[in-house]
Amino acid sequence: MKVLILGGTGAIGKYLVVLLASGTHNVYVTSRSKHDNQENVHYICGNAHDLSFVSTLCSEHWDAIVDFMSYKTEEFRQRVDVLLKATSQYVFISSARVYGDSEHPIKESSSRLLDITKDKDFLGTDEYSLTKARQEYILMGGRSNNYTIIRPYITYGTYRYQLGVMEKEEWLYRGLHGRTILLPHDMLDRITTMTYGYDVAYGIYKILGNTQSIGEVFHITSKYLLKWKEVFDIYREILLEEKGIELKLKEVSIDEFLKLRSSYLKYQLIYDRLYNRDFDTTKETIFADADRFLSPKEGLRKCLLEFLNKPRWRGINWIFEARKDKLTNERTSLCEIAGFKNKIKYLVIRYK
Repeated sequence: MKVLILGGTGAIGKYLVVLLASGTHNVYVTSRSKHDNQENVHYICGNAHDLSFVSTLCSEHWDAIVDFMSYKTEEFRQRVDVLLKATSQYVFISSARVYGDSEHPIKESSSRLLDITKDKDFLGTDEYSLTKARQEYILMGGRSNNYTIIRPYITYGTYRYQLGVMEKEEWLYRGLHGRTILLPHDMLDRITTMTYGYDVAYGIYKILGNTQSIGEVFHITSKYLLKWKEVFDIYREILLEEKGIELKLKEVSIDEFLKLRSSYLKYQLIYDRLYNRDFDTTKETIFADADRFLSPKEGLRKCLLEFLNKPRWRGINWIFEARKDKLTNERTSLCEIAGFKNKIKYLVIRYK
């Protein structure tokens, strides 16, 4: 197959590229950064948010297009027909965050937040869970049905580890430097699933080119269930064994936690992480056996060891860190904070 992957360098996409390239497929991957081409893998440097760039790519026919991009709803509406016309199978990566809290275990047919919530303020936003659901509606209501919708849930890989709503820069960096991690206590007993990015990619790989998947929706998630407190304990066990670092945890109220962070995470916490997220994996096993997926304990250990051997961080938000330090009565050495402006921001917030 000749496959185009839009934004295929993330926690799932990079594994999908490897799987496709290991066969006889020709893979083309868009990226804003330059990458060296490999056998069967061709990188196309450009911004997949640029409609003219995408239109040029879609001037030729693809056996499959896998779309990992995150669009605004109107942005998606402007390009969906272009994408559908250019391929035999358009795979839209949605999210299992679209589901409400009305049925357990969650099936692909379960109600979505967009359809059942009464929160007008929430509905007035283009928050991620609503955006993905609205874009699903655009696909389902169109003239073409040559699409497959994939709803993964929380995924991890070498450079991504979530803890509640926090990425590794907000909790792992802090923990490795001996400072206390803050989590809302109402979340710690909620059930979640975490799936190794490779396993999600494998499920997508098995779906590509399969006519039974056309016009269908699948969530690809691990069958393993654990509480957020257990997730924290897995991380703590790994870091204690490998680094001799004991992660410290302070439980706070939801209001206290939200004051530490930007307001955009409010809805992710309230309308997802405070729900129990347990998924029925029956439908996905038509293509990929969830029994072969790595358990979170095994997968997180594998990936975290890879990261610790070669750490790579995105930027640390020192305003957020100052707020956390203030609540825990801890201090960050100014030598640790890069840049004069960041030092000033930290000091102003920490000691005001």
